[in-house]
Amino acid sequence: MKLISELFMHPLNTHPLIQEYLKFNRFGEGLGMHFKILEPGKVNYVIRINETHLATPTSAHGGVVSSMLDAVMGVGALSVVCEEDKVVSTVEMKVSFLRPAHLGDELIATSTIVKKGKKILFVEAVIRNQFNELIALSTGTFNSYPKAKAGY
Repeated sequence: MKLISELFMHPLNTHPLIQEYLKFNRFGEGLGMHFKILEPGKVNYVIRINETHLATPTSAHGGVVSSMLDAVMGVGALSVVCEEDKVVSTVEMKVSFLRPAHLGDELIATSTIVKKGKKILFVEAVIRNQFNELIALSTGTFNSYPKAKAGY
């Protein structure tokens, strides 16, 4: 019997290229981040801030927040090109840090595709904490290219 969450899971979560991405991209796993594709281009990434993420006794390193934003935008972009047997790479990214992420916070990042061209995608993302407070936001430009070029 399937769980209710599985009944409403978008089919892209089980797409073969998404599964290969999960197999080979260990960076997000190492940080403790996990994602769910809600629809093409819209992805949620979740992380709970623990001691290994800290830059001060109470606050997460900006690199963790930046990595989460890059990851959610990247999987968002991947989710709209994977049906074309393409993957993506980050070309450019801007991050605005609005408030600190604290030890124990659960952060939820969400991506939105602003524009998809033939090769270039422009993506936005936000991170909110468990209190729905805005932690950071980002924009990014991503290049799409054939998966074979990336070794898939």
